[in-house]
Amino acid sequence: MATIDGRPAQYGVTLKQLRELMELRGSEGIERLESEFGGILELTKKLYSSPTNGLSGNASDMEHRRQTFGSNVIPPKPPKTFLTLVWEALQDVTLIILQVAAVVSLGLSFYKPPAESKSGPQEGNTEVGQHDEGEEEAGWIEGVAILISVAVVVFVTAFNDYTKEKQFRGLQSRIEGEHKFSVIRGGEVHDIGVGDIVVGDICQIKYGDLLPTDGILIQSNDLKIDESSLTGESDHVKKGADTDPMVLSGTHVMEGSGKMLVTAVGVNSQAGIIFTLLGAAADEEEVEAKKRKKEAKKQRKKQKKGDLGEELIVANPNKQGEGEAAAVTGNSHHATANSANADGDVRNNKHSKEEEEGEEGGPTGGGGHDKSVLQAKLTKLAIQIGYAGSFIAVLTVVILIVRFCVQTFVLEGKPWDTFYANHFVKFFIIGVTVLVVAVPEGLPLAVTLSLAYSVKKMMKDNNLVRHLDACETMGNATAICSDKTGTLTTNRMTVVQSFICSEDHKTTPKFESLPHAVGDLLVNAISINSAYTSRVLPGDNPGDLPKQVGNKTECALLGFVMDLGKSYQVIRDEITEENFHRVYTFNSVRKSMSTVVPRNGGYRIYTKGASEIVMKKCSFIHGKDGRLENLTRSMQERLVREVIEPMACNGLRTISVAYRDFVTGKAEINQVHFDSEPNWDDEDNIINNMTCLCIVGIEDPVRPEVPDAIRKCQRAGITVRMVTGDNINTARSIASKCGILRPGDNSLILEGKEFNRRVRDASGKIQQHLIDKVWPSLRVLARSSPTDKYTLVRGIIESKVSANREVVAVTGDGTNDGPALKIADVGFAMGIAGTDVAKEASDIILTDDNFTSIVKAVMWGRNVYDSIAKFLQFQLTVNVVAVVVAFVGACAINDSPLKAVQMLWVNLIMDTLASLALATEAPTPDLLLRKPYGRTKPLISRTMMKNILGQAMYMICVIFVLLFYGDKLLDIDSGRYADIRDPPSQHFTIIFNTFVMMTLFNEINARKIHGQRNVFQGFFTNPIFYSIWLSTLASQIVIVQFGGVAFSTQALSLELWLWCLLFGCGVLLWGQVVTSIPTKKLPKNVFSYGSGEPINDPIADLASEDKLDSDGKDSKRTGQILWIRGLTRLQTQVIGGTLQERLIPVPYSKTSTDQAIRVVNAFRQGLDARPSNPNLAAVLKKQTSLSKRLSQGSSLEYADMCPDPEELTVPEIDVERLSSHSHTETAV
Repeated sequence: MATIDGRPAQYGVTLKQLRELMELRGSEGIERLESEFGGILELTKKLYSSPTNGLSGNASDMEHRRQTFGSNVIPPKPPKTFLTLVWEALQDVTLIILQVAAVVSLGLSFYKPPAESKSGPQEGNTEVGQHDEGEEEAGWIEGVAILISVAVVVFVTAFNDYTKEKQFRGLQSRIEGEHKFSVIRGGEVHDIGVGDIVVGDICQIKYGDLLPTDGILIQSNDLKIDESSLTGESDHVKKGADTDPMVLSGTHVMEGSGKMLVTAVGVNSQAGIIFTLLGAAADEEEVEAKKRKKEAKKQRKKQKKGDLGEELIVANPNKQGEGEAAAVTGNSHHATANSANADGDVRNNKHSKEEEEGEEGGPTGGGGHDKSVLQAKLTKLAIQIGYAGSFIAVLTVVILIVRFCVQTFVLEGKPWDTFYANHFVKFFIIGVTVLVVAVPEGLPLAVTLSLAYSVKKMMKDNNLVRHLDACETMGNATAICSDKTGTLTTNRMTVVQSFICSEDHKTTPKFESLPHAVGDLLVNAISINSAYTSRVLPGDNPGDLPKQVGNKTECALLGFVMDLGKSYQVIRDEITEENFHRVYTFNSVRKSMSTVVPRNGGYRIYTKGASEIVMKKCSFIHGKDGRLENLTRSMQERLVREVIEPMACNGLRTISVAYRDFVTGKAEINQVHFDSEPNWDDEDNIINNMTCLCIVGIEDPVRPEVPDAIRKCQRAGITVRMVTGDNINTARSIASKCGILRPGDNSLILEGKEFNRRVRDASGKIQQHLIDKVWPSLRVLARSSPTDKYTLVRGIIESKVSANREVVAVTGDGTNDGPALKIADVGFAMGIAGTDVAKEASDIILTDDNFTSIVKAVMWGRNVYDSIAKFLQFQLTVNVVAVVVAFVGACAINDSPLKAVQMLWVNLIMDTLASLALATEAPTPDLLLRKPYGRTKPLISRTMMKNILGQAMYMICVIFVLLFYGDKLLDIDSGRYADIRDPPSQHFTIIFNTFVMMTLFNEINARKIHGQRNVFQGFFTNPIFYSIWLSTLASQIVIVQFGGVAFSTQALSLELWLWCLLFGCGVLLWGQVVTSIPTKKLPKNVFSYGSGEPINDPIADLASEDKLDSDGKDSKRTGQILWIRGLTRLQTQVIGGTLQERLIPVPYSKTSTDQAIRVVNAFRQGLDARPSNPNLAAVLKKQTSLSKRLSQGSSLEYADMCPDPEELTVPEIDVERLSSHSHTETAV
């Protein structure tokens, strides 16, 4: 028989049996486990594992298990190919219009009018005969040049998207690489990557874990699991080896701890099955969508043939709308059609808790909910620019056509000739080019480059950015609500003071000096009543401090045991976790932990926790020489006053340790006699009348760099608040050391209870106006629960007390911090101390748990914001000038001084390079010297608008002087009123070249947006900037000298070049004049644009508009929708685009829907045993009936017949939570 690692190669159980077993719940699961496998211990043997030692860890054994049962990885969806991205970039509306215009222009250039029509125009004018035939033959060049320009733009966009996707996937794998899990191998606990877990592994699970695999519990303590990501049920499910041992991947451990045998990994786990189905369903839906489009086309043709007089009804317009939206935006139709709905669902899930409480809906601007601050401002600005650009473009075309027609056919009285069609195409191209120039196409690239550059650099500063938009939002932060432990402090805790047997010890006492009975009790209480995952290990090198693994408070207590000269491990080996009778794990409500262990036929309970809370549950205390004394109310108050408060005032965390005995025989005064098993669920009576053993003071020193970091924040206009679960005196002491509390600043310090009393009305509801009275002066919130933290954060975000609205960042490490992290504009999770749930809810992970890293994030965020502002200042100046010149030129000389190809070069090529140059400026400490912008401050400030308009005036004046008087001033031939077939003139070449030179020098001006005079400061510290600047200058020289007909240029002499450079340099001098104009005297509302969040986001509403159009009702103005869709690249690319839409839509194909229903129905069996969620039950019921109907016909047929679209709702599986768990997938 073949063997692997000394055991048979054949397992005692198959993959199919394990999959079927994991579909059962509760008593059914236990029954099958007992009858088919002989119980959990037998199943462990069949998998050649051990409940105590786990697997051996042998490489060949691991590989064999992966081959047999699969690996814990879900294959990622293949990335889009470069050609796909090219095709998507080609879908942009403005580019399509340009392509069509270029093709028409190309066709007309090859069209030769018949001889007789040619004579028509010649009768009145001999113009046509004057043209050189060579020039006429070169008419095709402009069309080709436009097509080449479009191709360059498309390839640049596609390459940008390709690198963006690559970076995003790299970021994903980095985040997933961070996810470790505790397994027992060879009798030792190891933290390994979740991808390395195999079937048969024994995993230790604890509070805050995100389960990476399916498994069966071997042992558990007070274990409660949140299965809402799979079942949609919000109640926490109690799990136990004897009640419901099945635990599933993608669910969260909300309370307790335990040990499980891994039974399914990767695509075979319950989350993996759903992922696989969703992926397969998406592929099926893509094929079906193509079929539907073909059918719709056939149907339309039939209808047209059938009855031309009737009004046409498009077959399935909803689907067609989705496809159209997808084509225009350049996204796959899944993202466009479904992500808006899915995103809405997730948003609803985020706020479900608030809705249950009956409070108002979600906040107006949270980081993870609607848009980031910058995204909102950019959207509003893009819409404003879009309206203005569209209006001017249409006006330009109308003026050009009307003027030409009046001049040619009315005043000159010429007859129509097909040759004149060339003019109309040319006018149309100019109009489209004006629109292209008006819309800042380079902006998405600038945003993406700036964010990608920042995210890469932030990793070096210990900020792992999970959501790209969090990076720039952080620059606008006005408030930071920080945890104390580990963030402001070192999180290396040590016991520095203790109160044992009525004696205060400033150093660790000797074990021999303690009464023997009390010493033994104390050592046992700490060793047993701590998570066995918490350990103190020797340092890596001799002389290093011991390593603390697990909960740091418990590590401090275990270190205290070691300092007493005892070994906690000896006691743990004697009393293993399997011996525990009951564990009441620590949570934010209890603020204590208790463990019940059997002893001499009875039980002993050990408790530890927040000192004043444990003291209230004590009735006895060991006094001098270990004598037992009654702990009266007055004695408790004296201990609080004389022992606990002095420790807390020194910044120490105080912990009390106590115990209680349940005995079957005669009971001592502090013991309880019992005849029948105590009711362990009656926690209030069980954890009561205890005997206090000691009070210890644990020091967690303030990080040395934190006070300086907080000073920087305060100087930068950011208010730092401490939100902690610690005693108010400890919190006050640490806040003073950090600099959060400063003498004489009237700061408010509240405990959680007092905070709640102040912010709730008589009926107990939270009121915004009451929060507004508290938060502005609140600096420390002590003894706070996660709900208090959530209330505070939400209250600050929704407050309208400050003019610019607050942008709030929050740090958190615990599972219960999830809601606050999610609702915050930016959520920071601790990379070391943080639970998986906290990391999943966060936007940025602090890999070193250090507050100073938050300050670096603020600096990078402000840099991103400023980089975008710099680019906007530069881009909009170019846009204003180009649009005004094209428009006035059209009105004055019936032509645009800047040709279409020239404007494309200026707008699309140069701006792409400028975005790269301006987006890669490194941050400087000066960024922290200004106040944050806040939520509603305009994106384009008055200073920027002053610079934009000031520079635009100079450029427009120079161009118009050159246009109307340049030929006389420079002694060259005039290029005005030239015919369509005339060769390029030096006159218009000078105008083009001067414009580019002025733009180039203005790029240097654009580096400063706050009115600084020295625009060259830091110029040579950014090699990317000056390299791009010089290469753009070189390209311009080549275009002017050798561009010829393609770029409508004629080579210039050295003298003319010097004139162009002189006008260009004038921009720098003029910049100093503009800077001298006082900004404060300019009106606010006229000179600032792009402020606040858009009230309605038309781009985000596209999907819903398509739905409304399906029955022909409520359809919005299609013209408005068209140009908004044309702008969607501004929206979709601005913050990472669709790459961040990690929601996987659930399409409706017959097979995939049936499969999804079967998977979800597996969860129903477990629901029947518990109080059911009526909403879920209704969905499941509807789902079952749907599956029956779907099995009789195709999903498309049923969808057409279905009277109620809601009936097609697949049960609410929170796919976003599943996908962002990243426990098994290597990338999204």
